[in-house]
Amino acid sequence: MKKIVFALLCTMVITLGYSQGKDIRQQKKEEKKEKLREMMMQEEQGAIIYQKQTIFGVKLNTDGYGAFLEFARFKTARKSNLFSLELGERKSSKEEKITSAQGGYLSNPYIFGKINNFYYAKLGYAQQRLIGNKGNKNGVAVSAIYGGGFSAALLKPYYLKVADPNSNEVTDVKYNNNDDVFLDNQNLVLGAAGFGKGFGEMKFTPGAFVKTAMRFDYGRYNELVSAIEVGLHVEVYSKKIPMMLLNKDKQLFFNAYAAIAFGRRK
Repeated sequence: MKKIVFALLCTMVITLGYSQGKDIRQQKKEEKKEKLREMMMQEEQGAIIYQKQTIFGVKLNTDGYGAFLEFARFKTARKSNLFSLELGERKSSKEEKITSAQGGYLSNPYIFGKINNFYYAKLGYAQQRLIGNKGNKNGVAVSAIYGGGFSAALLKPYYLKVADPNSNEVTDVKYNNNDDVFLDNQNLVLGAAGFGKGFGEMKFTPGAFVKTAMRFDYGRYNELVSAIEVGLHVEVYSKKIPMMLLNKDKQLFFNAYAAIAFGRRK
């Protein structure tokens, strides 16, 4: 008899627990549906609502180019936090490619007076504030972005293929106070060395940056990102960055950029 009573009590407890759990699951399901309905109504009105966002973009700077990966977290209806990683290369406005008369047609053109390739890597944090919703699904959402972060200048020695005037032996040469070679007043340069030459000798210089930008999202569907971004960057490094022999080394870099970005929201 005791076993029967105990079994009945266990059955009642399990039944009540299952019923309560079912009610809680049903309540959460209804809350989720209501939230989705609200989001759909906001989207119909042109609002972009999401919890997180992932974007990949390419950019053209006034002094180079780059690519970036960005993760966003929705905070309020008009504000998001952005976390980004960017890689690229900076170039001097004075760079000029030359084809050596001594190297022949098969030689690589080289940049006159260049002593280092300047690559950069940046980790950034920014905020994006929505200025104007789309108004409708075919409109454009306008956002302001501002932030900053850490920047690293990665300097790779620029190698030239140089002929020895005595033995005609060809060697790869980097800059080491040998101005006469890099300014080529003896016609010894045959061309640039291969792209991979010098990566094992990269030097690191830490720095920081700030940015401000405007983003125009013209994506037809709110779950997809299709945007154009224009903005300004300011970077400063712990020491001057040598890029060209005949140019003054700079520590502060200011540039404008335009970018296209694609991604997805959830």
